[in-house]
Amino acid sequence: MSVVGRSNSGKTVLICGLLPELKKRGYCVATIKHDVHGFDIDKPGKDTWKHSQAGADIVVISSPEKMAMIEKVNAELTLDQIIDRIDGVDLILVEGYKKNNKPKIEIFRSSIHESPLSVVNDDLLAFVSDIDPGLGVPVFSPNDYSGLTDLIVEHFLDKICD
Repeated sequence: MSVVGRSNSGKTVLICGLLPELKKRGYCVATIKHDVHGFDIDKPGKDTWKHSQAGADIVVISSPEKMAMIEKVNAELTLDQIIDRIDGVDLILVEGYKKNNKPKIEIFRSSIHESPLSVVNDDLLAFVSDIDPGLGVPVFSPNDYSGLTDLIVEHFLDKICD
C-alpha cells in the first residue's frame, strides 16, 4: 500500500504514525521509500564504501542488530521488483511511487498545496486531509492513525489471516 502526496505534504509523518499502530497490533511491517533524486547511504572512507569503490556490485554490512545491502543497479528497479525481495512481513508501506498500480492513501494539506494528486480511480483507498475533495473514499484527519490502521487491517491484513 502506497502513501502518496505532493512534496512536504506529510507522507513520512503519516507512515511514522501508522507504524506504531500496526506494531502494537502485532503486525510485521516493511517500508519502501522512493527517492526520485537518488541517494547515498554509504559514507566515503568507511569500509563498505571502500568495497564499493574497489568494484563490488553488492556490499552487505551486518551486525547483531541489523543488516543492510547496497546494490548497484543499471536502471531503477520497479516497485514490484523491490517488493519481490522482501520476505517475512505482513504489510509493506510504500512512500511515494504515486504512479504505481497499488492501493494508495493520499495525504493532502490545503494550506500548502492547491490541489490533490488524485482523481477518482480504483487505486485510491483513502484521503488524509483537512478537507474532503469529494473523491468518494473515506477521509481521515492527518493524525487519525488508529482509524487509518483499522482501514488498512480491514482491506489487507484480515485477508492474509483468513
